[in-house]
Amino acid sequence: MKPTLIDSHAHLSMADFDKDRSQVIHRAFDEGIQAILCPVEFTNSKELQIGMHLNKSHNNILTAIGIHPHNAKHFTQDSIEKIEELAKAENICAIGEIGLDFHYNFSSPQKQIDVFRQQLNLAKNLSLPVIVHSRQAAREIANSIKEEEFTCGGILHCFTEDWEFAKQMMEKSFLISFSGIITFPKAHSLREVARKIPAKKLLIETDSPYIVPAPYRGRVKRNEPAYVKETAKFLAGLRNTPFESLAAVTTKNFKSLFMFEL
Repeated sequence: MKPTLIDSHAHLSMADFDKDRSQVIHRAFDEGIQAILCPVEFTNSKELQIGMHLNKSHNNILTAIGIHPHNAKHFTQDSIEKIEELAKAENICAIGEIGLDFHYNFSSPQKQIDVFRQQLNLAKNLSLPVIVHSRQAAREIANSIKEEEFTCGGILHCFTEDWEFAKQMMEKSFLISFSGIITFPKAHSLREVARKIPAKKLLIETDSPYIVPAPYRGRVKRNEPAYVKETAKFLAGLRNTPFESLAAVTTKNFKSLFMFEL
C-alpha cells in the first residue's frame, strides 16, 4: 500500500495542463496523492472557470482563490467583492495565492502591499486561511500580517526565505510548505531551514507546472502533482525520518488546517 501524500499547491487550472489535465490528475491519484490544493488566479477568467469546474467535479481537489502579487496591477475596486461572492458560493478553502514578490516587481511594490492587505482582511472577515507567496519580501509580509491583525493562519508556500521568517510565520499559525527547490544542488541554506521546521508545521508541494524536482529536473519540462513524492522522499532523507512518517504527518497537517476529510 502506497503512503498517502497531499500536494498542497498545484496550478492545475493553468494552460500548461489544458491538453492532458485529466490524465495528470489520474496519475497523481494513482501515485497515492490523496488530495491537491489548486490556487486559482482571480484575474484570469479562463483559469477561474477551469478552477471552479475542478472544485465542483473532484472531492479531493481543494480550491483557493486570490490575486497573485504579479497581477496586483489588475486589481479593481470590485475585485474584493467578487472574490468574496465566489468564496461563499463555491466552497473555497482559502484566499490565495496572495502575497508579495519584490524580486520581479511585475506590479509596483506599493500596489502589491495594498492588494495583499485587502485580501488579508477579506480572509479575516471570512475566517479563511491564506496561501502566501513571499519572495524577497519577508519583512513586509510579516509586518502586514501583524498590522492587519490576521490570525487565521495558512500556508507559506514554496518557502525560500530564512529561519527567522519561518519562526515568525509559525507563531502566526502558518504551515511551511517546501517544493522541489530543496532538491536543487545549490539550495544549502534552504535545506538547513527545512531540517529545523517542527514536523507539525511541515507541508510539501509541487507548485506545478513550475519547479520540477530531482530526479525529473532536466528530463521533463513540466512539473505535476505526482512528482510531489520526490520532494517528500528528499525531505524525509534530509530530516532523517522514514518516508512513510513524513507522508503521514504532512497529510495530517494539511487535513487539520482545512478540516478536510474524504
